[in-house]
Amino acid sequence: MRIGELARRAGSRPETVRYYERLALLPHPERTEGNYRIYNEEHLERLRFIRNCRAIGTTLEEVRRLLYFRDRPQLACHEINQLLDTHIDHLGEQLRELHRLEEYLRELRGCCESPRMAGDCGILARLDAVETSPRPRIGSRRRQGQ
Repeated sequence: MRIGELARRAGSRPETVRYYERLALLPHPERTEGNYRIYNEEHLERLRFIRNCRAIGTTLEEVRRLLYFRDRPQLACHEINQLLDTHIDHLGEQLRELHRLEEYLRELRGCCESPRMAGDCGILARLDAVETSPRPRIGSRRRQGQ
């Protein structure tokens, strides 16, 4: 199958397929005499696996590690468990940060309860103020390989 069909069947885009090839997450396909890429069912299964990994928020480096074990079914899976435990811990921290952000936004919203002129808006004044107390970070730190 050609790249468009592979992408369609995997629910992806051709650009994503090429990107995963460049990163060596997908093996390079055979080529026709006209230099078109020709993919097989193994490419499709691997691309679906990668997409499933990305759908649960794994980084590209984590995907690479999971593929390593997928390609070596005789290995013990304790590292896979550790990888997922680390991912779960990171997700918990992201959730805590989002909760802190929600609380801060609610507090911020309370700074302007009634309609006013923008120059008198408590929200804008608060955002303009130099804060000494820690505020929640917007967005979690980017993890390596994301």
